[in-house]
Amino acid sequence: MNKDKLQSTLFIGIDVSSSTNYAFAMDFFGTKFLSFSFTNNQPGSNVLIANISNCLHQNNFKYVVFNMESTSFYSFHLCCILASSIELTEFKPLVYCINPKVIAAYRESFVNLDKTDPLDAKVICDFARVGKITSSPFNASTFLALQRLTRQRLHVVECLTREKQYVLNNIFLKFSELAVLEKSEHPFSDKFGHTSISVISDFYSPDEIANMKLSDLIEYLNEKGKNRFSDTEHTAKLLQKAARDSYRLDKALYEPINLAIATSYNAISLYEKQLKELNKAILKTVKGLHSNEYDCLLSIKGIGPVYAAGIISEIGFISRFNREEYLASFAGLTWKKKQSGKHTSDITNLTKSGNKYLRYYLLEAVNSVINHGNSDYSIFYHRKYSEVTKFQRKRALALTARKFVRLIFSMLQKNQLYINPKEMIKD
Repeated sequence: MNKDKLQSTLFIGIDVSSSTNYAFAMDFFGTKFLSFSFTNNQPGSNVLIANISNCLHQNNFKYVVFNMESTSFYSFHLCCILASSIELTEFKPLVYCINPKVIAAYRESFVNLDKTDPLDAKVICDFARVGKITSSPFNASTFLALQRLTRQRLHVVECLTREKQYVLNNIFLKFSELAVLEKSEHPFSDKFGHTSISVISDFYSPDEIANMKLSDLIEYLNEKGKNRFSDTEHTAKLLQKAARDSYRLDKALYEPINLAIATSYNAISLYEKQLKELNKAILKTVKGLHSNEYDCLLSIKGIGPVYAAGIISEIGFISRFNREEYLASFAGLTWKKKQSGKHTSDITNLTKSGNKYLRYYLLEAVNSVINHGNSDYSIFYHRKYSEVTKFQRKRALALTARKFVRLIFSMLQKNQLYINPKEMIKD
């Protein structure tokens, strides 16, 4: 903003909570104009707009800037209402949702400041007044519906992962070897495949498998595995060995543990069904957008519809970011530098202060790109993997994702499809 515009702007900080919000308004010179609370609902937002509108007209302001913390979903409705308010249109309202960590860091500059809602609103307001905002204004964009689906998908993935980790504890109690065997010695390639689940569910204890005739067990595995085992006899022998080597429980414990395992398997089945439904809904929604950004991402081998949709739903329009560094920071793919004197630490923490949803889809996408044989990213990943002895995979994947951000930014900014550099050389 230029000087004249700043002096004609009313800055408003809003401390948002689930039921009651608090607003504080001041001008560029720090003069207080308003300070009041209002309910976090439609009537409350009407009160806010009426008070702000009166203040703007009475004091001849030309512009208004709203600033609040991004407090989960509690601030969403208010942002939408303020950004689209007809009463405020003439004042060209700008609405910002700021990372709470950034506001907390700024608050530390106020020495011995009490922690109250009015003072929190004042700090948030002052953050905007002194020009600390670097993010783009809130925009209830066309990507919002897609974003809700892709975020729900991540939630379901996290629930599924957590349930699988949890059920392994009970599987270890019932059938210890099946839970801990290395892949080369495990009878099943997938611990959560249909046959593996059937073995855990159908047999009351490992003794039943250990004492079963080999021919009967082979027949059972062929039936459950639909004759897909390359060597069913070998699989049956591995399974019986695992049953013999497993710990035994008191007989009274098997029934409650079996029930607990069955409950987890039902939850896993439900989550997997929900994932399929969400994937279909995401594909249907993203196709309805007719998004060039989506088509650009799909041109990269390894990025399917779900990952592409997840990335663009969080980025929105690439014009929000002036440089690729801002996009990386938005995703939380930046590192804190540790330096003292002439020493610079090789071990630095990923900030993770950005958008966790975008970071998740970027990491998953680049991992898929590597697995699909993109030599440029595969070579880079393995080079970074070999540079250290700690946190090798996480570090290498995060650094590769950071490199991947540069590609995505360039492609979306230029609205062009991906061309593998190696293929260009061959041509």
